[in-house]
Amino acid sequence: MTEPKRVIDIAPSAIVKVIAAIVVIWLWLHLWQLLMVVVIAVVLAISLFPAVHWLERRGLPCAVGATGVVTLLALLIGGFFWITGASLAVQARTVGGRITTVERRVIEKAPPWMVEAVRRNEAEARPAALNVAGYAYTISRLAFAGLIVAALALILTIYLLVEGRQTYQWLLAYAPRDQRPRVDLTARAAQKAILQYALGNVATSVFAMVFVLIALSLLKVPAALLLALLAGIFDFVPVLGFICSALPAVLLALTVSPAVTFTVAGLYVGYHALENYWIGPRVYGGRLRLSNLAVILAFAVGAEIGGIVGALLALPVAAMYPVVENVWLKEYLGRDAVETHRRIERRGA
Repeated sequence: MTEPKRVIDIAPSAIVKVIAAIVVIWLWLHLWQLLMVVVIAVVLAISLFPAVHWLERRGLPCAVGATGVVTLLALLIGGFFWITGASLAVQARTVGGRITTVERRVIEKAPPWMVEAVRRNEAEARPAALNVAGYAYTISRLAFAGLIVAALALILTIYLLVEGRQTYQWLLAYAPRDQRPRVDLTARAAQKAILQYALGNVATSVFAMVFVLIALSLLKVPAALLLALLAGIFDFVPVLGFICSALPAVLLALTVSPAVTFTVAGLYVGYHALENYWIGPRVYGGRLRLSNLAVILAFAVGAEIGGIVGALLALPVAAMYPVVENVWLKEYLGRDAVETHRRIERRGA
């Protein structure tokens, strides 16, 4: 007796979803760099939208306001680095002199066999170091590419500020009619999370830069401005960034004295704790209620998926999870799980 044939019925919608998933993966693999530029532009547009909206309410056309705000941002960034460039060059020469002095002291106290080994390595490395033209060409090419990417991101930001609302409504129409309110609620929560994260991150980075500049200047550590800029930039990376910026500061503090070295290390560790447990919660206003463990895991996953940009965007994405859970996952997880998560979140805030 033969078994009846089984007919597998696959809905056309399932086939369409599988094809769409394959297309999305293919686009990500081939266009991820461009997509990252678009994501950066979206984050900038969301962060700058309150300023543009404020100008629009006072009678300024949206296009003029968006162009003016983005241009002002670009001029402020360029002017900041232009003004500090001369000071950074002087401090870089000072650092070079300090390092040479420390190197001379180490060589004077080192045994002869170690000095001979160091000189032999320097002689072998000298031909490669003479290839300055190749290094200069590579650096200039990377700098030019960075400027092009930055210009593209700023131009996209202007267009998103001007046409963002129409584009959002156009994309929202793709969602099923009964799901549009939930999609809109999720999008508004994402906008709020990104805005709070961007403003909070800028504030904490400025605080870190000012603290490092004052502390290292008082301790007479060389290149205080350079190290302060490094601390401010690294502070954009959550939890781990500021600690990573401590390494060059500690190394340069060695050129002053051991006491200053320990003082610098203690100040960095102390400020890191202060930022995580006092400054951060007050700057973010309690809106991004994420534990340090969640921040580190989100940072690691974001870095693996999208590199530096993915790591920086991981925190606002992780901060959206409570809304996604409440809007989309509540019926699958159960009301008890969602309420328990809310109680834990309020307790940790």
